[in-house]
Amino acid sequence: MKTLLPLLLLAFLPAVTLAEDFSRPIFSDDFSSDGFGPRWGHYKSSSVVKGGVLHGITAPDSDHSAVDNIRIDGERDLQVSVKFRFASDKAKSFNVWFDDKNYKGSHAGHICQATISPTGVNLADAKTGGFDLTGGLYDRKKANQLTDGEKKMLAAKASRLPVAVSLEAWHTLVVRTIGDEISVSIDGASVGSFKSEGIAHATKSLVSLTTNAVDVEYDDFSIQGTAKP
Repeated sequence: MKTLLPLLLLAFLPAVTLAEDFSRPIFSDDFSSDGFGPRWGHYKSSSVVKGGVLHGITAPDSDHSAVDNIRIDGERDLQVSVKFRFASDKAKSFNVWFDDKNYKGSHAGHICQATISPTGVNLADAKTGGFDLTGGLYDRKKANQLTDGEKKMLAAKASRLPVAVSLEAWHTLVVRTIGDEISVSIDGASVGSFKSEGIAHATKSLVSLTTNAVDVEYDDFSIQGTAKP
């Protein structure tokens, strides 16, 4: 028993440490009031808040998925938690984006993202990956003019992780950025993580929920920072 007790204690230490790492609240919304609060921003969004839930909606004639976002003071390490539900099979996916609108080296200031679908999670470094404006990479990608070497490089800037997410049920998503790593858990179980240099961007100042395209519902959204920013 003297040998087992320290091992048992050690098994609990990582979870305690991770919980303490993101103990500082930055923003939260449980959508208990109809309508968005004043801190919410939007881009080409038809989303609505009613019945205690954020209903993500992209208008049928829109050329961009619905974006609903929160601006914060820029920080490197952040935790985003949100309950979500794919309300029907019309729900394709949604993104949690971390951006810095003051950064001009990537399209729309995109830094990194987690994309959640019923069949997988995609983690990506946008800053030095597919949205990189330096050297014309983003424009060549849009024009389908990438070299084989550039395609190989971009493939290394993202990681797809298979996962089964049931439709119509509520799930809890947690996305964390720590240094150059982004990680995801769903319903308390780790899905995986991905490391890339752009993720370590020091001033992530915009967090967005992007709905692709409809029938994704959200609740209990929060952003937390480390105990010492």
